[in-house]
Amino acid sequence: MGRLSATFVKADKAPGRYADGDGLYLVVAPSGSKSWVCRVQKEGKRRDIGLGSVKKVSLAQARDRSGKVRTQVEAGLDPILERKKEAGIPTFREAAARVFAENRAAWKNKKHAGQWLSTLTTYAFPHIGNISVSVIDGQHVRDALMPIWLTKQETARRVRQRIAMVVDWAVAEGYRATPLAMAALNKSLPKAKRKVEHQEAMPYADVPTFVARLRERESVGRLAFELLVLTALRSGEIRGALWSEFDLTAKLWTIPAGRMKVDVEHVVPLSKAALSVLKRAEAYREARNDLVFPGMRHGKPLSDMTLTKICRDMDVDAVPHGFRSSFRDWVSEETDFDGAIAEMALAHTIANKVEAAYRRGKLLDKRRTLMDAWATYCISEPVVETVDA
Repeated sequence: MGRLSATFVKADKAPGRYADGDGLYLVVAPSGSKSWVCRVQKEGKRRDIGLGSVKKVSLAQARDRSGKVRTQVEAGLDPILERKKEAGIPTFREAAARVFAENRAAWKNKKHAGQWLSTLTTYAFPHIGNISVSVIDGQHVRDALMPIWLTKQETARRVRQRIAMVVDWAVAEGYRATPLAMAALNKSLPKAKRKVEHQEAMPYADVPTFVARLRERESVGRLAFELLVLTALRSGEIRGALWSEFDLTAKLWTIPAGRMKVDVEHVVPLSKAALSVLKRAEAYREARNDLVFPGMRHGKPLSDMTLTKICRDMDVDAVPHGFRSSFRDWVSEETDFDGAIAEMALAHTIANKVEAAYRRGKLLDKRRTLMDAWATYCISEPVVETVDA
């Protein structure tokens, strides 16, 4: 027979714990709310298992639930996991959908968000989509990865990471007790020689000719591309540019952290050539739209494909992102500028924390000189080779 009574439970109580016996406690919070907790101990580890609110669970029901919890613990079972099983454990497909829904808003990169679920749909769901997330193990994951492990290495690695993320979520939600044994899984997969894939870049010697051809016709897309070349920025940073980010008097462009890949504000010194691009872009400025390079749909920026198509139409093998490499190669091979200044211009993260602290300043004067020199090079007369008769 327990120590508590139904009358005692209903009466007003000071905040604290009131023991009924066999690990069952009535817990009164400072707010006055009351709930049931079962305290269990196994192999020296103590846990408190919540049994519900007093408003929904009577004293008799709490005693029954407490007894069930103690029995499960003695049998080596996890009461929380067992409760989840009774409520219905989701399949891997269902769990992945919930993980995607919970994280989608936090992912800045829309392309990444789209690929996250599509890769699982294509490569994981056919193998493990309908399996309960509580029983998926290394063998299941290996079977899903093996068909693409050697032929689509980067995709396979991303699928592996995303499967592990879903399983970790299941652990946190109480649907399973342990995460995947990733070390064993990784050792079981064939050793694949990782290929470093670089974005196709244009040799810097060809950039002046490209810019001259780019200027033969004018459009929003071509103006955006020209600014991309002159500032050595990423496509997304260019396409999302807002007029409110520019101080044309100070010749500065301040890109907020939320629009940068590394989540750090980036200040870009603008060359005369870059300012000229912005002046020409004024002709395309739309009312009630702060975008410098508006797309076809009102209020939406240019698509990444617009810039890629310009390369294709001009029969150029390079991709927009590759012009950052063109700029970096030019700095290294044709100038005496410090490589650290070039890295800051590219908004690259500095891995060395001591060096990062030392170079905390934006070094705008030196970067302005660098970007002016790069702009002068880009709009210089292309070299025309002649062959003597």
